[in-house]
Amino acid sequence: MPTEGGKARHTLAVMVAAIVSLMPLPALAASKADTEAQFRQWLQSDLWPEAQKSGISATAFKAAFADVKLNWDLPDLVPPGSKPPAEQKQSQAEFSSPGAYFSEKRLQGLAATGRSLANENAATLRRIEKTYGVPGPIVIAIWGRESGFGRAKIPHPIMDVLATKAFMSTRGDLFRRELIAALHILDSGDVREAEMKGSWAGAMGQPQFLPTSFLKYAVDFDGDGRRDIWKSTPDTLASIANYLAKKGWQRGRDWGFEVSIPANVSCAQEGPDLAKPISQWASDGIERVSGKAFPSSEAKADGMMLVPAGRHGPEFIVTPNFYVIKEYNNSDLYALFIGNLADRISSGGGAFKGEFGNVGKMLRSDVLKMQKTLESQGYDVGKADGLPGFKTRRSIGRWQTEHKMSPTCYPQENLMGKF
Repeated sequence: MPTEGGKARHTLAVMVAAIVSLMPLPALAASKADTEAQFRQWLQSDLWPEAQKSGISATAFKAAFADVKLNWDLPDLVPPGSKPPAEQKQSQAEFSSPGAYFSEKRLQGLAATGRSLANENAATLRRIEKTYGVPGPIVIAIWGRESGFGRAKIPHPIMDVLATKAFMSTRGDLFRRELIAALHILDSGDVREAEMKGSWAGAMGQPQFLPTSFLKYAVDFDGDGRRDIWKSTPDTLASIANYLAKKGWQRGRDWGFEVSIPANVSCAQEGPDLAKPISQWASDGIERVSGKAFPSSEAKADGMMLVPAGRHGPEFIVTPNFYVIKEYNNSDLYALFIGNLADRISSGGGAFKGEFGNVGKMLRSDVLKMQKTLESQGYDVGKADGLPGFKTRRSIGRWQTEHKMSPTCYPQENLMGKF
């Protein structure tokens, strides 16, 4: 058993350890307090002159920031005096199979709810399509994907998020612009600050608009004099449609069609810059997997090949409207998700017929090496970032063709070291 002296020494050691463990906390609190003070100074000396120049009054500025607090739980923060985080290494990061994006359970649930809400809002959606040319199922699909039809929790006071990120994030300039835009939204009277909620990334309301997008695309469709994308379903749906219309949605056209591309038609013809009339794709032997002919109204219009997993997954001929959907979220998979969900809502369609193969086993650093090697040989891979966009996919297909290989248009382990 320990002696009395041993017990005393043990007690003293525990007390010292406890005191030491608490020492960083006051320092951290002081650091945060200093940062909060710097934030208040930044508001007055740095942000206020810019806000004033853009037309915000001193009264409105003071009211907007009266209760704003720094949100220390947000990601990508760089407090004054600290260094930005080192760029994340990608040597151990895998890129996922595209198929992982399309959860059948989730799509079925969204489609069932979407059909119900499409019926419930049928009159509004008809008026929206007449006004903006965007079909109701597309609008409903984006609504469902962005905020679960307005049912998802959108908890963050947007001024807290934007002010924090404008003051101390890795993308301060972007959020500074959004913060100034948010001041103009408050100044317009469309929403009270207490109701102006958004995501941790600064996207607001049911359509998940950044403030600059709100100012450009939000509309008052219920006629109450306010653009309310937080509580008004008509305003939310019409704002989504207006966004797509302003981005170039072509009235009367579909988003695209799942197809079967014959083996003798190269997958390296993918991309929005290689468009040709859909009738020409059909004459090449490309057919819809549904067995139906392409609509006669689409025959002379441009279509583009899309093979998001190369020859290892479903294949598509898409219209320019597909790329308009990408304006909402710059991702092929996002736009395909919206298109597929809209088809399920409008006609009870199901999953794509083609299955995504198991193509997600490579490291991003490996794909990056492929991209840089292809670039050194004169191929345009788009952005060399370890992710296989359409320019990377078709460059791989062209390299395979030039080296007497059957083009698959997708990075594979058996290609490592061959470029």
